[in-house]
Amino acid sequence: MEMKVRALSEKIGREIPVPRYATPGSAAMDLHACMDDPVTIPPGGRTVIHTGLAIQVPSPDYVALIFARSGLGIFHGIVPSNCVGVIDSDYRGEVMVGLYNSGDAPYTVRPGDRIAQMMLTPVVRAELKLVEELDDTARGAGGFGSTGA
Repeated sequence: MEMKVRALSEKIGREIPVPRYATPGSAAMDLHACMDDPVTIPPGGRTVIHTGLAIQVPSPDYVALIFARSGLGIFHGIVPSNCVGVIDSDYRGEVMVGLYNSGDAPYTVRPGDRIAQMMLTPVVRAELKLVEELDDTARGAGGFGSTGA
């Protein structure tokens, strides 16, 4: 499948890598910070990082999802501020990544750093049907913690 990518910064492809899959088995491609100067995110702080890219998701049957990079999240507490970013097929603006520092130390993002990962995945659009009752299940309405810790 082909996905069009537009460089919004002349740094893309020279100083800042174009997103790519790191290994043949990678499900998502790395996104890099496209900035002039480093930005430090204090503990509990949030910031928006530019990627210098716009994308064209191939059709409404797909969506691009932005996820945390596991190493940033586990080792530094740096995660997307909205948990998962959603890039709809009709969006043509810059891909930006909101980052949140849930750690206990300041974290500095430098130009070219890998800041998140982007996955292209199919979309299933449901037709909602308002009903009076839902089918019964063994779990029923059991919510948080109802299946064990």
